[in-house]
Order: sequence, then C-alpha cells, then structure tokens
Amino acid sequence: MVVDRSTGSFYHRIFKDLPKFITQEDLIVLNDSRVFPARLFARRPGTKESIEILLLQEVGPQKWKVLARPGRKLKLGTRLIFKQGELEAQVVKSVPDSPARTIQFSVKGRFWDQIERLGTMPLPPYIRRSKTAPEVEDSTDRQRYQTVYARERGSIAAPTAGLHFTPELLNQLNHCLITLHVGYGTFKLVTSEHVEEHTVDPEFYSIDPAAAEKIQRNKEQGGRIVAVGTTTTRVLETVAIKYGKIVGVKETTDLIIYPGFHFKVVDCLITNFHLPRSSLILLAAAFAGKDLLLSAYQEAIREGYRFYSYGDAMLIV
Repeated sequence: MVVDRSTGSFYHRIFKDLPKFITQEDLIVLNDSRVFPARLFARRPGTKESIEILLLQEVGPQKWKVLARPGRKLKLGTRLIFKQGELEAQVVKSVPDSPARTIQFSVKGRFWDQIERLGTMPLPPYIRRSKTAPEVEDSTDRQRYQTVYARERGSIAAPTAGLHFTPELLNQLNHCLITLHVGYGTFKLVTSEHVEEHTVDPEFYSIDPAAAEKIQRNKEQGGRIVAVGTTTTRVLETVAIKYGKIVGVKETTDLIIYPGFHFKVVDCLITNFHLPRSSLILLAAAFAGKDLLLSAYQEAIREGYRFYSYGDAMLIV
C-alpha cells in the first residue's frame, strides 16, 4: 500500500513497483543487521523438562543475559545442558520474580558454530511452528526471516520491512546500509497510561563514515531519505537529534517516536503493518499522522492485507 500524506489517499501496488515511486535522487537506507538463532532449548541434569532460553545480550566472554521459560526453577548455580559435552551453561545471576537470568556457557569448539547448529530462529511470539514441540522451526525460516542484505550478526528479531526486497530490486535503487541490532524490546507492548512514560531497552547501532556522508550529502542536495523500517528511522533520527546531522558513529539508542515528534531526516517510510499498542505503530502514526494511519489500516483490512512480521508493507510518502 502507498500512503500519500499530501492528499490523504491510498494506492494498492506490488512491492516490485517501488522504483515507480522512488527516484535516483532519493536514497533508500536499510538496516543490515543479521538475525542469529537466539532461541535455544536445554534441560537440567537428571530431568527431561525442556527449558527455552532466549539470548538477549552478551555481557562477557560467552556470558549472556537471557530470558528463560519456565524460569522459576533456574536458581543460581543451576546447570543447563543444550548438548551434552558440547554446549552447556550455568546460571550465574538471577532476577527475582523475573524470567531474566545471566548464564555462563561452557563450549566445546567455537561458540558461534554451536549456536548456529543448536539454536533456532527467534520468530515473534505469535508464530509457533508446533504447539507440542516449540523447538521445531520451519525449514525455510532461516532464509525467510532474514533480509537479503543482512550481514552484521546481532539481532533477535528481523527488521521486517526489509524482508520484501530482492537483490534484483535493490540493484534498481540508490541505497546504503546502516546497522541497528534489534532487541527484545521490539516485542514489548505499550502499557503505560501516558505514552511518553514507555521505555525500551537500549539497542546498539552503527553508521560507518561513508554511509553517513552519503546520507548527509543526499539530504543537503534535496533528495528524499527513504527509511526502510522503524529501526532505520530510529537510528537516523537519534543521530540527527544528538549531532545535528548524520555522522559516522557507534552507540546505543532508546529513542521512542510517537505522535508529535518532528522528523529531521526521514522523508519517506517503508514499514509493515504492526501490532496494536506497539512502539512500532506509534512511530508509523507519528510519521503518517494518527488519523491517516488508522484509515490506512482499515483500508488494509478491507483489502485483505497481511499484518505483522511476514505480512505486507506500506510506503508512506
């Protein structure tokens, strides 16, 4: 769906038609973060109960913050066996009344080789391949839940607006790559009564100097900046707020964008159709305008659009 803010109108197109709406004077900016198989399944010694572990953040050599389910039995010192003698771990920190744990891995061979072999793709919670065997993943998920331009390992959720691109389509478009590693906060719904009280965990991002120069030059020359996804948008707007322009940098951002926000960099946005009460839909509403976005969603429902991660996209111009 193409949403035109100037006229308040909608157009129904196929994603391969994108070059009809984006010129060579425009610059498409994409998030090249790569999803890794961050969901692992373990058992405690002497038990058969499966424990799901979601890797969140590496805090030391082979030491990770994780979410555990069920976590109540994972007390300090508990051993976890992912593959006997090859990948094991021990709980070295727990958070009361929380599934959060810190675990220290013990690995035979290379850590990332074992994670790639034993882990599964961290699909969104609303996608379950098997009700009885949650460790099962679809044979296509490792390819489909990844953009074709992904290169920097670090995300536990795909920047899904980019899933629609093919190499052939990218070759037709003026584009550059930046990085934001998507964390668990992408799934955290807004529960605060006042949206400005909602918080998200900081996420690492980087813009290399060449990409920064290209983005800044394009902006100064009057070309539009087309952000692919909310993650790309948050990076560009974070840097603009902090430095007044786009610069090469490696930092973290916890920026939340909601209606009333003044966009300094992004002129057009490619995004999917998001979950209600998510920070993602807030950003889209801030960019398109709340009323126009809601009308677009109603139109999408009438036209049978697919929502969420593996769903359809909208281009907001």
